[in-house]
Amino acid sequence: MSGPVAAAASEADLLAARTQMALSLGWHIVLACLGVAMPALTLLAEWRGHRTGDDHYRLLARRWARAMGVLFAVGAVSGTILSFEMGLLWPGLMGTYGEVIGLPFALEGVAFFIEAIFLGIYLYAWDRLPPVPHMLSGVPIVIAGVASVFFIVAANAWMQQPTGFTAEGGRIVAVEPWRAMFNPATPPQTVHMILAAFMVAGFLVASVYAVAMLRGRRDRYHQVGFLLPFTVAAVLTPVQIGVGDWAAHFVASNQEVKLAAMEGLYPTGRGVPLHLGGVAIDGELRYSLDIPYGLSLLAHWDPNAEVTGLNEVPEQNRPPVNIVHWAFQIMVAIGFALLALGIWLGVYWWRRRELPRTRWFLRASACAGVASVIALEAGWVVTEVGRQPWIVYQVMRTSEAVNPAPGLVWGFVLLCVVYLVLTVATVYVMRRLARATPVPIAPQERDVTEYKVV
Repeated sequence: MSGPVAAAASEADLLAARTQMALSLGWHIVLACLGVAMPALTLLAEWRGHRTGDDHYRLLARRWARAMGVLFAVGAVSGTILSFEMGLLWPGLMGTYGEVIGLPFALEGVAFFIEAIFLGIYLYAWDRLPPVPHMLSGVPIVIAGVASVFFIVAANAWMQQPTGFTAEGGRIVAVEPWRAMFNPATPPQTVHMILAAFMVAGFLVASVYAVAMLRGRRDRYHQVGFLLPFTVAAVLTPVQIGVGDWAAHFVASNQEVKLAAMEGLYPTGRGVPLHLGGVAIDGELRYSLDIPYGLSLLAHWDPNAEVTGLNEVPEQNRPPVNIVHWAFQIMVAIGFALLALGIWLGVYWWRRRELPRTRWFLRASACAGVASVIALEAGWVVTEVGRQPWIVYQVMRTSEAVNPAPGLVWGFVLLCVVYLVLTVATVYVMRRLARATPVPIAPQERDVTEYKVV
């Protein structure tokens, strides 16, 4: 998009477009996490049920499968909204670079249809297929879900590290779509997101059963419903922290301004301390707790390494520091809190083969689901806001990509209404599923409809 045309977009419309995209992504990403990880948790419960003969696992699998179907349908709606927004709100991006990043979007569409087809087979085929073929019909759902995340995040990674094209005279003259999709940011960013999806789903599902146990439902059904997803999420938490360190090193080497915003670092220096907390005021981070040499050591494995500060770039090329800094602080703090919670359970279980008896553990576990979502959203704030003012890093500014047509504010208002309706409807249906009979009354589901849930 040319400069004069892009300039037609007002500041209010640019803000509305960015806010609308943030709302859509923030709402959809939670459903995407559940869509990726819930099938794996459901298959794991079903496998344990057939392996052990324990009806509690089979009942969990059926109930989770029902929830999985509802969440998939709602996620398809929010995902469709996002696909339209990419073209309607950001024609400068898609019109210029659509052929460069079109491949991962096309492949994600294929993965989505595979996931939808096998989800229908899996839900319909309870007791119409033998146990092993039925479980195998669920495997493509898991694979396609993970593939969908990979393809979408790969497109976003390209916006962080654009490769695979040659520009001459403001036009794209040579495109390498595979190189664009497998850009340098793709490995750390996709792995980080896939692990986050399993953590969010695991802690969210476990939190539901933690709340039930706090209300006195300590039977085996609720204990199994808590332990299975919580264990998956807790085991992945230290792995995610390691991958997060990998991603941070990538940012330190390739997006120095984003790292400076994450740490609230203004002057360039050596032996830079790690800042905990603090507020950026008048070009300085104040009120922080500093760990000597911490940032240089974590960013470059050298306590005397040089770290670039925000003062090295013009103010108009800096992201909003306080937003990025505090989002990063929140994400890291929650990550280590979830790690501590997992260690708490692991040590207690290793010693006594039971859940911790204190209600504080269940209270913390009940909060872990919401906390994991907050960490997820904070991580995406760091990723997206930390890249600003660039929509394609150091190639195209966000203001150059926005739709110049007036009235984008009203689109944001309409979207808020749509998502309010979707949220209310989803919560209503999920609560009905939780309070209804364990599974729909149907002949092929006698094994669990005859099982009483306390």
